[in-house]
Amino acid sequence: MLALYDLPAPAKLNLFLHIIGRRADGYHLLQSVFMLIDWCDSLHIERRQDGVISREDLADGPPLPAQDLIVRAAQALQAATGCRLGAHIGVHKRIPAQAGLGGGSSDAATTLLALNRLWDLRLTRRQLQTIGLQLGADVPFFLCGHNAWVEGIGDIIAPLEIAHQVPHARFLVVKPAAGLETKTIFSHPALQRDSDSATISGFAANHFGFGRNDLQSVAQTLCTEVDTALRWLQTKGLAGRMTGSGSAVFAPMLHTVDLDDANTAWQVKVCNNLQLHPLAGWVSD
Repeated sequence: MLALYDLPAPAKLNLFLHIIGRRADGYHLLQSVFMLIDWCDSLHIERRQDGVISREDLADGPPLPAQDLIVRAAQALQAATGCRLGAHIGVHKRIPAQAGLGGGSSDAATTLLALNRLWDLRLTRRQLQTIGLQLGADVPFFLCGHNAWVEGIGDIIAPLEIAHQVPHARFLVVKPAAGLETKTIFSHPALQRDSDSATISGFAANHFGFGRNDLQSVAQTLCTEVDTALRWLQTKGLAGRMTGSGSAVFAPMLHTVDLDDANTAWQVKVCNNLQLHPLAGWVSD
């Protein structure tokens, strides 16, 4: 039996997130920089000959839904290619849900990359991204392999060039116990939707202090824990902001921080950023 084990699916942070408009169909137009971090889920994938897609949870915690993005990604790849092979997928979830860290999308991307290899499909990165976009707006980013400038509805992805690349740094990431649903944030009437367009050069002049997260103020209204976590970072001398649609917040960790007084219901993790996705070389452009 062919199999691939211990496949990483890294989380992401939005270093900034501006909403610059809204399409006629209701989708929001954004600008953001997505940055990979070393907080990872792990997937173990075995090839099946019977065409069945099965999934197993390898970590303690709430069970994953029967039709999560992992299963949907495998089924979408089958449908797009006519492949008759199947897979058994074990997932060790570490990245919290409803956090704005992209854990589900990253799992889907790693699934596509792995099955493209296990099933010997030889699809290109762009072909996988086309399939990934059907699953969620963040999936194509995790397939691109690099930290990236992201625009549109999340479908316009430009890997950061060397001149604009994010320097290596550590980050303190805090996930409050409460989660936030993306749909609730984006449909809120108080959401600012008219930020000015930003430039990559403006971002590169101040990687970790540029812009803001336009979703943050609404999230703080809907979830007081977001505000509490940001205030806790401030007491540590750290300038925090929310990632994605939350509820996780983060700050560049410029000095040693005492974490002993963190809320015991929070998930608190010190992370390093990544310059490349660990599986970036598994697919050709």
